[in-house]
Amino acid sequence: MAPWSVLACAVLSLSVLFLGGSEAAIGVNYGMIANNLPAPEQVVSMYKSRNISYVRLFHPDTAALAALRGTGIGVVLGTLNEDLPRLASDASFAQSWVSSYVSPFVTGEGGAVTFRYINAGNEVIPGTEYGAQVLPAMRNLESALRSAGVAGVPVTTAVATSVLGASYPPSQGAFSEAAAPLMAPIVAYLSSKSAPLLVNVYPYFAYSDSGGQVNLGYALLSGESSASSSQVVTDGGVVYTNMFDAIVDAAHEAVEKAGVQGLELVVSETGWPSGGGGVGATVENAAAYMNNVVRHVGAGTPRRPGKPVETYLFAMFNENGKAEGVEQHFGIFQPDMSEVYHVDFAAAA
Repeated sequence: MAPWSVLACAVLSLSVLFLGGSEAAIGVNYGMIANNLPAPEQVVSMYKSRNISYVRLFHPDTAALAALRGTGIGVVLGTLNEDLPRLASDASFAQSWVSSYVSPFVTGEGGAVTFRYINAGNEVIPGTEYGAQVLPAMRNLESALRSAGVAGVPVTTAVATSVLGASYPPSQGAFSEAAAPLMAPIVAYLSSKSAPLLVNVYPYFAYSDSGGQVNLGYALLSGESSASSSQVVTDGGVVYTNMFDAIVDAAHEAVEKAGVQGLELVVSETGWPSGGGGVGATVENAAAYMNNVVRHVGAGTPRRPGKPVETYLFAMFNENGKAEGVEQHFGIFQPDMSEVYHVDFAAAA
């Protein structure tokens, strides 16, 4: 592709819409591992009609990006994990990626796509062959965005809480021995760019794997309102009434132990299955969890009270291409666009 002219770069820089800073708003992950989902135009209309502020795409999908033009919905755009080696080792491939999936959507007929973050890989640290590729891929993508004149879109990555070797109590949060050598330079880089770290937070799995040691109300964020199922964790004078806050603050502590202060954390996935045979996987529990999260995250966490946690619910639809069991039942909606249960997105305001 021919180099951008100085004028084109200036136009692109001005045309990119970026929503900066953490806000008390809720996004929803738009997963596509299914063969029966609505057309992207219908899906985007659902986001708009329900006042969902942000969407996360796990991989570049040009039809979805086209449907998001001019909507003002903030878009988190992910790379495929299998693209990380080339993104890390080949700057021209990173430039081609940006030229294919970002640059065409920041100008043009129908308006701009509001890119919020680009995330290089999802849950590849630790334990996969791609972990060491994440930081160089982030660097090449950031350089490619800058070269294309696309200003103000942070590049980050999304990690599972398996990066934590210790998480209880939250003040003991620390990266695991396997993850620390990769995470320490990543969080330092993110801090230098004023970019957040994306963290996928699932109290459901901690609850379902606990053998009854975790109270349901504590996992559902309903401990404060349900005395029969409440649980309180006191950590050095800090009181936790729900596991969501405890996990997020353990991740904050891990980042600080890695030598970085004040890094923003975004909860890039959180959800609860409505079926599939898992422990506690019911429609009632899923509805309770998701609505409690929406109502709660604007208040911050005990370590950061009053600082809203930008949060993305998982997921928009039940996906029949996922593994059988609970993985197929994380959707708020059925593929026919009917509700599995109701989420009051307005409660986040």
